[in-house]
Amino acid sequence: MKIVVLAGGTSTERDVSLSSGSKIYYALKARGHQAILLDVYLGLEFNEPVTKGLFEKDIDWAKDIRAVSESHPDLSRLKEQRKDGGRSMFGPNVLALCELADIVFLGLHGANGEDGRIQAAFDLMGIPYTGTGYLSSALAMDKGLSKQLFRQAKIPTPAGITLKNGQQADPASVPYPCMVKTVCGGSSVGTYRVERPEDLPDVLTKAYTFGEDVIVEQFISGREFSVGVIDGKALPVIEIAPLQGYYDYKNKYQPGSTVETCPADLSSELTAQLQGYAEQVFEALKLSSYARIDFMMDASDDSFYCLEANTLPGMTPTSLLPQEAAAVGMSFEELCEKLIEVSLARYRQA
Repeated sequence: MKIVVLAGGTSTERDVSLSSGSKIYYALKARGHQAILLDVYLGLEFNEPVTKGLFEKDIDWAKDIRAVSESHPDLSRLKEQRKDGGRSMFGPNVLALCELADIVFLGLHGANGEDGRIQAAFDLMGIPYTGTGYLSSALAMDKGLSKQLFRQAKIPTPAGITLKNGQQADPASVPYPCMVKTVCGGSSVGTYRVERPEDLPDVLTKAYTFGEDVIVEQFISGREFSVGVIDGKALPVIEIAPLQGYYDYKNKYQPGSTVETCPADLSSELTAQLQGYAEQVFEALKLSSYARIDFMMDASDDSFYCLEANTLPGMTPTSLLPQEAAAVGMSFEELCEKLIEVSLARYRQA
């Protein structure tokens, strides 16, 4: 098939996305597909007419992609790289190439990629893509809305409040330690653990730099898990244990920073319970194709709490979904093929 892998973009997860995209791109090439890797924002400056022949050119589209750095990227100079000033999210020739593809593999993460906007544009243009649709993407991306749906579906989630537009909470009304998160962030960017009431106002101010709304929620002390779901069926559970601190941006993407165990060391009863919750989340958010659901287990009573759903989970060398797939004998290349298969099935059913 002719496949465009879309990565990059303008979110704080840009570098992670480029790493995911390059790994997906090489896997698809190895499977015999005619693949092109594009940065959705920077696009492709090309003097010749864009035709299907571009898919057949002998070009390594990922040769300049670097490993994910320890800190999230500085996006302030990104617009300077666009000759047109960068008003559109789609860079030069991106839409033209996507329209020529059999499917677009979305390797995007975070805002302007995982929040349903690009999915909605593609739906209007009749461009098939991997992953869930625009509405479920938007619901999952907004942690405040998704937590409301978790509660409605009786899925346990940490207690918390949503603050809007620079609003400050009364520090005395919050339990400590607590977590402060930007509502529409990802990869733990804009996420802070707060130990003392006097630290909360400054932390909220920092969190608002990543978006208008933030969540202040109960801190769950215990073990962290994630469960991939493909076509509504849960994969084996993976446990994440950072060697230092919590599972932040650095610990997620720097090899050797975190011990990941799959299948997780849980009883069969607890494993089944956690997989059941993951499948319930998939249904509650009206997800399709695939996703990855993150949980904490309270050390005091082994109860689970759902943190969030990721509709375009990472596909980097350290990412969790590929490790879960490997636990059931699925190689990374086979996983990419499977994600295309379940995504295309959505269009056949429409």
